[in-house]
Parts: sequence; C-alpha cells; structure tokens
Amino acid sequence: MAERWYYCLKHNRAERGRQCWFRDRMGPYPDQATAERALEIARARNEQADRSDRNWSEGG
Repeated sequence: MAERWYYCLKHNRAERGRQCWFRDRMGPYPDQATAERALEIARARNEQADRSDRNWSEGG
C-alpha cells in the first residue's frame, strides 16, 4: 500500500507519510495535490456546515 499524504500545519506543506506529530497534520489524503488543498477543503467544509447549522436553527 502506498503511503498517504498529509498536510503539515507546522511546515505549511504537503508531506508523504506521517512525518510530523498527529496534531500538526491534516489527512490522510490520497495524493499530493489533494493534500496541498487541505486548508481550502477544510474551509469549504466549514462553510457548508455553518450554512447547515444556520438553516437548522432557522427552521429551514
């Protein structure tokens, strides 16, 4: 099995394998390109969750 990719919050870069402490990394991701987009992916997921929360609290 190929090593997974992670986004390291400490080094601000995609890294192959578990190079950094777990609390400093996001992932795993299937490839380097996806790991490099980790912050963008997380931001989009947070925005979607916030919209869902607002819709739920507003009864919609």
